[in-house]
Amino acid sequence: MNTTRHQPVMLSEALDLLNVQPGGVYVDATFGGGGHTQGIVERGGQVLALDQDPDAHKRAERLGGVAIRFVRDNFRNLEAVLASQGLPSVNGILADLGVSSFHFDDPTRGFSYQHEGPLDMRMAGEGLTAADVVNELAEEELAGIIWRYGEERQSRRIARAIARAREEEPITTTTQLAEIVRRAVGHRRGGHPARKTFQALRIYVNDELGALEDLLEASGRVLAPGGRLVVISFHSLEDRIVKHFLRDDPRFRVLTKKPLTASAAERERNPRSRSAKLRAGERI
Repeated sequence: MNTTRHQPVMLSEALDLLNVQPGGVYVDATFGGGGHTQGIVERGGQVLALDQDPDAHKRAERLGGVAIRFVRDNFRNLEAVLASQGLPSVNGILADLGVSSFHFDDPTRGFSYQHEGPLDMRMAGEGLTAADVVNELAEEELAGIIWRYGEERQSRRIARAIARAREEEPITTTTQLAEIVRRAVGHRRGGHPARKTFQALRIYVNDELGALEDLLEASGRVLAPGGRLVVISFHSLEDRIVKHFLRDDPRFRVLTKKPLTASAAERERNPRSRSAKLRAGERI
């Protein structure tokens, strides 16, 4: 099986908690580069892989093998996908909620404030773009999005700067927006000043938190007894949703009292893993 340049985060920890059994059926809800799917197959599992990225099926084809079925869809539609595949239940669900490096590395997708590209940010290539949001929403609504999804304390100042800038000309590129934010808030330690704004727009455009809630609810209905749910999140909004779901849903037994984090060696090798938190539960 071919490897990919995309490095799966916390691979061994995720697979151990998923408790992969030979012949079991597992959902990789976020196929990405296929690293987690490959790990499941190498442990003897069968995989139904989901990804809404239009290019993901090409990466799935390169992995090949009869143990992998790929469906292009949002994981919020998990139940419908399983029904279409004739699968009433599965033995495990794994979701790595981080944005794939394939997205950040491709300037045409518009996810990165570090590369010039169209202000897009759509995972599936459908619906409103980030440019639509920053150019068409009222200033107050825009500030609310940046505050809620980016936890950006200067959200009002940033929204005001965006509103002023779009009066002069439409905001259509990533670097254009990044510069507007930088001028509004100045330089910051520990990262680009536009990081939280870009995160907020990406989450809003793709309804990432709503989709996560739908996936978690569906997991309680489609996991077989003893089946495992493993979720890797990369910011506090996602982690909070997963934490409360596993704690409050009586269908699950919590397997991680505290979230697991990447080892020092992995953080050094793969900087993407530094903010990762892994939580897991078992279907009672």
